[in-house]
Amino acid sequence: MADLPPSVLVANRGEIACRIIRTAQRLGIRTIAVHSDADAGALFVEMADEAHRLGPAPAAESYLRIDRILEVAEATGAACVHPGYGFLSERAEFAEACAEAGIIFVGPPAAAIRAMGLKDAAKALVARAGVPVVPGYHGAEQDPEVLRQEANSVGYPVLIKAVAGGGGKGMRRVEREAEFLDALQGARREATAAFGDPRVLVEKYVLSPRHVEMQVFADAHGHVVHLFERDCSLQRRHQKVIEEAPAPGMSPETREAMGRAAIEAARAVGYVGAGTVEFIADGRDGLRPDRFWFMEMNTRLQVEHPVTEAITGLDLVELQFRVAAGGRLPFLQEDVRADGHAVEARLYAEDPAAGFLPSTGRLWALDLAEGNGVRIDSGVRAGDDVSPYYDPMIAKVIVHAGDRGAALDRLSQALSETVVAGPRTNVALLRRLADAEAFRRADFDTGFIERNLEQLGVAAAPLDASMVAAGAVHLVRRAQARLAAATSLRQGARPGPWRVTDGFQLVGASSRGLLVTADGETLELRVEFDAKGPRVAGASEDCTLVEAEEEVLVLRDGRQIRVALHDPFDVDLERLDQEGAVKAPMHGRVVAVFVEPGDLVEKGQRLAVVEAMKMEHTLVAPAPGEVIEVAVEVGAQVAEGARVVALKGVSDE
Repeated sequence: MADLPPSVLVANRGEIACRIIRTAQRLGIRTIAVHSDADAGALFVEMADEAHRLGPAPAAESYLRIDRILEVAEATGAACVHPGYGFLSERAEFAEACAEAGIIFVGPPAAAIRAMGLKDAAKALVARAGVPVVPGYHGAEQDPEVLRQEANSVGYPVLIKAVAGGGGKGMRRVEREAEFLDALQGARREATAAFGDPRVLVEKYVLSPRHVEMQVFADAHGHVVHLFERDCSLQRRHQKVIEEAPAPGMSPETREAMGRAAIEAARAVGYVGAGTVEFIADGRDGLRPDRFWFMEMNTRLQVEHPVTEAITGLDLVELQFRVAAGGRLPFLQEDVRADGHAVEARLYAEDPAAGFLPSTGRLWALDLAEGNGVRIDSGVRAGDDVSPYYDPMIAKVIVHAGDRGAALDRLSQALSETVVAGPRTNVALLRRLADAEAFRRADFDTGFIERNLEQLGVAAAPLDASMVAAGAVHLVRRAQARLAAATSLRQGARPGPWRVTDGFQLVGASSRGLLVTADGETLELRVEFDAKGPRVAGASEDCTLVEAEEEVLVLRDGRQIRVALHDPFDVDLERLDQEGAVKAPMHGRVVAVFVEPGDLVEKGQRLAVVEAMKMEHTLVAPAPGEVIEVAVEVGAQVAEGARVVALKGVSDE
């Protein structure tokens, strides 16, 4: 086998950078990290043997700067560059630039990336190789009316998909003709922002779709194998949530047919390295060998690659290094075996109850279960910040067991032991998915989450009084301790009034009880004191309490409530002045504005679109009113809570 490269520059960040660095260091390869200003103190920077600055926080000024990355590679003598996934991993010009600089690109040839990068051309290519493709319009014409007519011919529902897309960006499901042009506009806008290419294709939406992908691996000597399939059907807005291997209900006949199709697709483009061929299957009658179709090929490592590693015992990153250095794959197709079942859950900083808006901020606590068949891939630690500039994934929780039921049990247990305090997360949703009876009996498709949001507990819930009370008790105890300590410092060890436990005054106290703020609501609680200290009726005793400066974060069963002593001087003056303000849900960029001053709007009418953390968020009118101000321009950056549009005459219906 060829020698390993002596050094690698990891042209990525976060958990995938950490993942690559771990394998490289195990193999004795020197690791070089590159980072933006926002990531200067990140875990992957600390792990690498050396690290170098690329530029400011926005990816366009750092992680997408091919020139800066190659400058660092040449200055440090990097033998190869590993692009991870996302960012530049599927940019043919990056692979070409590395080759021109005499640096090994740990990935496929630029020609293969280019061939599979455009969905319309890729479908035509694999169709010629005998791979089944989804019916639809994959032509070059991009006139909106022509595309609408093609959608009518295909028959609704249809999917509009970015030609240069991936990861659900620039994708819209359209149920009826009246919705088509608006959906097309949104898909094009998102595709342009994500890939710099507004072109789309239109495909028939497969009923009861299962998203099944084949991991393929090829060396430069003509040897191509598949490493079994992964089922990625549990997703929302085309973003994968839970992945598993092997796919539930996969018969040997279907696996053989799908594996053969994946290998032929890879051969068709002269593929080298790790890649994934994604298929959509009609799951109404199980996974059948005549009911799956090619969707796309991802010419890189996938986020969900650990489940394949778990069942095969292979290190895919190690294989990437060896193949990139010219080595042969050390096994034949018949040598690959699948052992047991593996499941991966993506733990995101997002708020399911608020429409899955990404959530940013300090990670005041992060405790992720490991060991006993559980693997954690993460790029953050307690004390780190979840940045608004990048993907909001906190960790991947991967489990492996002898069968699917045992793996889901292990995942549920691991998620029950997970503690994340600070940003909102989807941990409770993930556990409910792992426990969902329909999912456990393999009765699911790509629409499962959307259809079952209520049963999965996604809807906003009223404040949990027992959690608020637990937070209030903690705050009173903390205030007592601080005041007692301060009094002792002033008076020595002499007894003082703050050593009395039958009552005292502090911020938040009123004549009738204690005022606290819980998730923005002000509540009055009655506090009683006895020999054991303060008590609030109904306070839960099974919560996790995490200090967050002047607040306490109260956690239970994946839910989090922020509780603080009420400060009467903490007034949102902007809210008092602008009751009709529609504000940005988080830091992002304004990509569209649909109104202007003087417009009359209805409740729910679109006002603007803000792009944040790779996703578009539509701001709508909370009630009927008149637009009196548009405070932003298209292209402008806005901070979380910034006023975007102001309305007057707004009143809830």
